[in-house]
Amino acid sequence: MEGLKLPDPDDRHVLAAAIKVGAGVIVTSNLRDFPAEHLAPWNIEAQSPDDFVLNQIDRDGRIVWACVQQIADSRTRPPETVNDVLDALERAGLVESVAALRTG
Repeated sequence: MEGLKLPDPDDRHVLAAAIKVGAGVIVTSNLRDFPAEHLAPWNIEAQSPDDFVLNQIDRDGRIVWACVQQIADSRTRPPETVNDVLDALERAGLVESVAALRTG
């Protein structure tokens, strides 16, 4: 981990974990601390949560939709609908993903 270079040295453990497990993506809202030039040697890229979910929707939107449905079904106190879950995801910053799910 000592040899890993990132703008914020406190984030090196994230890159080290991604390398260790062979991850291709680090999902973070802190993209500026994971510049592409520092991740490229390990074939890793940083994506925002919204971009990551959009990529999953592009792969198979039915699976993402089923996950959202499963989250809604698991929320019983108080009960939540799919729209409640989508609203919460939108408030959390997944604006484009929620738009894609609502129109998809």
